Amino acid sequence: MIILPASGSEERSGFDKLHETIRRWIWEQRWEELRDVQDKAIAAMLNGENDVLIAAATAAGKTEAAFLPILTKVADRKEGGFSVLYVSPLKALINDQFRRLDDLCERMEIDVVRWHGDAPQSAKQRARRDPRGLVLITPESIEAMLLRRPGDAKAMLASLDFIVIDELHAFLNGPRGLHLASLLRRLDDLAEKPARRIGLSATIGDLAVAALWLRPENPSSVVIVESAADSPELRLQVRAYADSEEVEDSDGLENEEGPPTALDLIADHVFANLRGSNNLAFAGSRKRVEALADRLRIRSEKATVPNEFFPHHGSLSKELREELEDRLKKGDVPTTGVATTTLELGIDIGSVKSVAQIGAPRSLASLRQRLGRSGRRRGFPAVLRIYLRERSLAADSDPLDRLRLETVRATASVRLLIERFVEPPSTDSATATVVLHQTLSVIVQEGGARADRLYRLLCGAGPLSALDKTDYVELLRTMASPEQRLIEQAPDGTIMLGEIGERLTSARDFYAIFSTDEEWRLVSGGRTLGTIPVSNPVGVGAVISFAGQRWRIVAVDDRGKVIEVERHRSGKIPKFDALMNEPIHDRLATEMKTVLSSTEIPAYLDGAATDFLEQGRAAYKLLGLDQSRFLRAGKDTHILTWRGTDANSVLAFAMVSAGLECVVLDVGVTVLETTPDEAAAILRQIAERPPDIQSIAGFVENLRTAKFDEMVPETLLRRLWARAHSRIGEDLGMMAGEVLASKL
Repeated sequence: MIILPASGSEERSGFDKLHETIRRWIWEQRWEELRDVQDKAIAAMLNGENDVLIAAATAAGKTEAAFLPILTKVADRKEGGFSVLYVSPLKALINDQFRRLDDLCERMEIDVVRWHGDAPQSAKQRARRDPRGLVLITPESIEAMLLRRPGDAKAMLASLDFIVIDELHAFLNGPRGLHLASLLRRLDDLAEKPARRIGLSATIGDLAVAALWLRPENPSSVVIVESAADSPELRLQVRAYADSEEVEDSDGLENEEGPPTALDLIADHVFANLRGSNNLAFAGSRKRVEALADRLRIRSEKATVPNEFFPHHGSLSKELREELEDRLKKGDVPTTGVATTTLELGIDIGSVKSVAQIGAPRSLASLRQRLGRSGRRRGFPAVLRIYLRERSLAADSDPLDRLRLETVRATASVRLLIERFVEPPSTDSATATVVLHQTLSVIVQEGGARADRLYRLLCGAGPLSALDKTDYVELLRTMASPEQRLIEQAPDGTIMLGEIGERLTSARDFYAIFSTDEEWRLVSGGRTLGTIPVSNPVGVGAVISFAGQRWRIVAVDDRGKVIEVERHRSGKIPKFDALMNEPIHDRLATEMKTVLSSTEIPAYLDGAATDFLEQGRAAYKLLGLDQSRFLRAGKDTHILTWRGTDANSVLAFAMVSAGLECVVLDVGVTVLETTPDEAAAILRQIAERPPDIQSIAGFVENLRTAKFDEMVPETLLRRLWARAHSRIGEDLGMMAGEVLASKL
């Protein structure tokens, strides 16, 4: 990894190195100067042939930092075929970049074409006949091109000079990132000379990890261009509100007859403070988005003013989402988008005045990305409001609720935000699904392929190398089995599509490797209790909370997405359920303990949030948690590891394997109907003889989470889960020892 020095060390300015037409265009835009990231990127891309990673805050000029030198390099190219492939995770972002590049490219007589499902067909047809210039595309459209028109794909993409990956951080995790990593290897395989890769990102914690993803074969050769520009001033407030114990559905629609809920009071503050400007409010779940947007609409109607608050989530129609995006982009009427995560990525919606977050952050990467939407104009601050909801405590409330962990996590998140911490990418559970998908795709593209070539092409380097040759052979054998019939092998060893494989690859939904968010049905005694999203692993014997009660898992149907449960006897339960929550990182959990141990009162907490923090700290000491990691709760025992979700899940599975019933918490595990002494005895066994991670994997049930996992052998999925959690497994004995070292 090569990190460039400050741009002032260059003898010749970046501006002077650019193509004459680009220099003239810059003058017409009335730019006073190039930004530091642009100056450094021009030097990196015009003075060498390395791959380049450009990391800078949102609106720091990353697009121009990449394309001004790229267009300079390709301006005089005569060779046929596209010269630049720009890859984006979003069609809307492609449309934005097309608008930004079209005028300059037209002046330079460089073609630029959008290539996705909603783009004009006429432009694509012209590009097929005479491919030149830039193509702006999604990973799924690359897949379709290689799969359906392999001849055209070679003519269009085999002589690329540059591949630009925008929003690179969005590809470091998840099946789309694995998919794109494989597609990049396949594009290199098409070419006589691999194209230079240019990555653009706003939020990456460890740039070395991003460099490894960008060029797995030689990450040390990637030139890092990081902006030295100061971030905008941050104005921040954390506001807290209390819900009474009687509130059953905190995300339900407003009931004007009863006392106001915390969400009602949050809506009051949002309405009073965000009206009249452009803002984003991230509310988490789709249900909460709709509940908050509905409250804000009602307040607008009561005040007889135009509604400025509109929901934005994946279940809404494309037209409704685009109407809101256009309002934000034009900026001619005040607009606040109330969204899930759908407005996180860099689609151009202009500069918003402020960002609101409902609930304490669970991901620093997401928080930084959201915050980057505000303060984009020079001289304007970034404004962040975090709204918290805490439950009023009753005499019989679970002692864990007395720690006020929602307020504590918000405070810990802000501390880590100031420290510029960002979670590193996690090992993805979709590896086997993506390898299966890409195996079928390459077979279609090439009309058949041998197993050794398929393995080298797909798993030779990068994140898919997590599958070794033995794994891949097992996968191929399962794909060729009479039950699967995805592939078959000719007498000469060539692997071809089988009957089911032909049917699968001919379907239009084959191009996309990611699946839509699926809800799991909770069933008890043949009756459906409801549906929940499942974010974390579960196992038979584990206990979850739902509808205010505890339920023991008795069976899991991965294919049917059904969790069968039975009622578990229990008293008061903590007001959260880690099964349905986004996982948190070890660093955030550790920082929460630091916040509880501290006496500092941050100035950004309002009066209510300050009171909740002080309550949590007082309970932390009163309950003896400054000395012990064990907390008695009726017949149960909370074991506070102060580690993240993944570590606590592995510990819980280890304790389930010892015959205990466990609930996974954000900062530990709950062992049901077990005293602290009994829990300590099991932990002592784990500390002295840590179970093998592969044996723990045998207790994980919901392994089939990715799109084609039902076609992957379960033994392979368990092996991959064990490898992904091997480091935690190695640390399990030490983690148990740390807990035991605390005073009981």
